[in-house]
Amino acid sequence: MIALTEKNVVLLLDDDKFLLDMYSMKFQQQGYTVQAFLSANDAISALRAGFSPDVMLFDLVMPQMNGAVFLTEVEKEKLAPHALKIVLTNQNDDAERQKVIEHGADQCIVKASAVPSEVVNIIERAILAKNKS
Repeated sequence: MIALTEKNVVLLLDDDKFLLDMYSMKFQQQGYTVQAFLSANDAISALRAGFSPDVMLFDLVMPQMNGAVFLTEVEKEKLAPHALKIVLTNQNDDAERQKVIEHGADQCIVKASAVPSEVVNIIERAILAKNKS
């Protein structure tokens, strides 16, 4: 694991409670503060209220408001403008992943291609790279 110099805050957004709990636990075990949301509407409300995460990790396929709409709303309202925006999805469609990158996502991770500890490592590397720039 990469050692981080400060405690980072992660917004986790997924409509699958099992995955949300599993990723929350993995990030917390590595010293992150985690705020988990089962709905994009709840995450947007928290961001509007001033919640300012270092990283937003969110799924694309969700009911009510999907991840692409969530990202568009975050960008439009300039919510958490300094946060890394990382999609965690089962979508294997390159065109769909490219679309969210073009709309402001920093990175896409395919859930089936990375176990939770690898996802944490990818996030840590992204934070360190951002902090160096």
